[in-house]
Amino acid sequence: MQKRQIIIGQERKHIINKNSSITNEVARRKTFAIISHPDAGKTTLTEKLLLYGGAIRLAGAVKGRKASKHAVSDWMEIEKQRGISVTSSVMFFDYNGYRINILDTPGHQDFSEDTYRTLTAADCAVMLIDGAKGVEAQTRKLFHVCRMRHIPIFTFVNKLDRYCKNPFDLMDEIEKVLGIRAYPMNWPVGEDGLYKGVYNRKLRQLEMFASQGHGQHALSAKSAAVDDIKSQTLLGEHLYQKLCEDIELLDMAGDGFDMDKVKSGELTPMYFGSAMTNFGVQPFLDEFIGIAPSPGRKNTTNADVQPDGEDFSGFVFKIQANMDPAHRNRIAFIRICSGRFEKGMEVTHEKTGKTIRLAQPQQFFAQERTVAEEAYAGDIIGVVDTGLLNIGDTLCTAKQSFRFDGIPVFPAEHFAQVRTPDAMRRKQFLQGMNQISEEGAIQVFKQPNLGVETLTVGVVGVLQFEVLEYRMKNEYGVDIVIEPLPFSVARWVSAKNISKDLLGFFNSAKAVEDRLGRPVILYKDEWTLSRAQENNKDTEFFEFPPIA
Repeated sequence: MQKRQIIIGQERKHIINKNSSITNEVARRKTFAIISHPDAGKTTLTEKLLLYGGAIRLAGAVKGRKASKHAVSDWMEIEKQRGISVTSSVMFFDYNGYRINILDTPGHQDFSEDTYRTLTAADCAVMLIDGAKGVEAQTRKLFHVCRMRHIPIFTFVNKLDRYCKNPFDLMDEIEKVLGIRAYPMNWPVGEDGLYKGVYNRKLRQLEMFASQGHGQHALSAKSAAVDDIKSQTLLGEHLYQKLCEDIELLDMAGDGFDMDKVKSGELTPMYFGSAMTNFGVQPFLDEFIGIAPSPGRKNTTNADVQPDGEDFSGFVFKIQANMDPAHRNRIAFIRICSGRFEKGMEVTHEKTGKTIRLAQPQQFFAQERTVAEEAYAGDIIGVVDTGLLNIGDTLCTAKQSFRFDGIPVFPAEHFAQVRTPDAMRRKQFLQGMNQISEEGAIQVFKQPNLGVETLTVGVVGVLQFEVLEYRMKNEYGVDIVIEPLPFSVARWVSAKNISKDLLGFFNSAKAVEDRLGRPVILYKDEWTLSRAQENNKDTEFFEFPPIA
């Protein structure tokens, strides 16, 4: 009896130690996405965070097709040629005892669907704003997605190496346009693009930069207390007095810093700097990782999942084919939500009930990979997938089945017929179109009377057609012909037989099927759709596909 009690005691101690280890590991995870309007400097900021985090030695700006150095996070060849990000990238590094997971998202609105999906894997977001342009259209859209998902938002005002709006005006714009109060964590020292450093409000000190440089190397910085005579000498009388006035105004009229309000989406910590010249980047990184939230609980169909729970769980938020040209494999990106992941562990695929073994797990630094021996809540791992996994799928080891909240699907707004002129490449054509559609980059429909050689493709943004053509040629060796269609609205319908009333006027609609054979009608515009709905009261119209 005594021996049995000793064994039970050892088992309990092991469980306690295991849970304690998981709790500690989760606490040091910081997983965030960077969002912005195109050309605000998002990928450049990502590079500089990697630079100061010690993950890279030399930062490469996102430039045109003749540039010899490209951003680490832009791994697709078309990204390097066009100088834009077209797909989300995952990178991790260790810094000051923390494991940092950065999700670099496309800024261009034509690839916003990939950004929306990636935000489901983030615990908070860094909203990048061009100091001269303020809050722009795509920033507003992405901000509201973050707010809907209750993701805390941190603001970095970029490009202070150039002329910028008055910092007080930017604060006011954020509040009026986005409906959230801003609390400046630091404050630019100088004026009209001639900034010499930042004032750290928490430490009440100046942080001056020795040189601007071109931003490829980390800059050394020197600091001084704001009331030190050294500060007056560094700034000169005019700038020193201006800074003192700004500080007094901020302290008297501004909100106090409240982390609970940050978590609830009422307040955004605000930082100033220049990603291109490294101005203010390291102070931002140091403060941000200290206050950014670690992984929290996640909603499921049964009960909330706690990140330090004993059972492993996670969900697929991204599928990417052909990351490695040598192997042409398909990678499913999994956000871990709870427990400890171990290489080779067996998990349950919630949708099918099948048990699968995660035998080749990887972690990413853009396109580069390392074997993931273990990982915890907040981490992103990739597993080689043979086609079983899809975006939104739940994986877990818990005995009681559950499913994480679904990932939003956005309706296509542009449509085209896509075919290959080379009948000998038919197999490769179908394989490529199928794999790219499973990534969520395109939506593929079939027209029954045209066969499979010609497909109807829907996309959120027209630039996705260019990416599709490039990828089909370079990844699958298939030339394609894209013929635009005059439709802008797609609706799934409950009717089994498509009548003339559903199709409306001549050439104003088109009947197709999705990959599961469900009827879909493409309409020329919202007015045409409205007329069809009025004439078909017994038919249900769905903006999103019904749950299969």
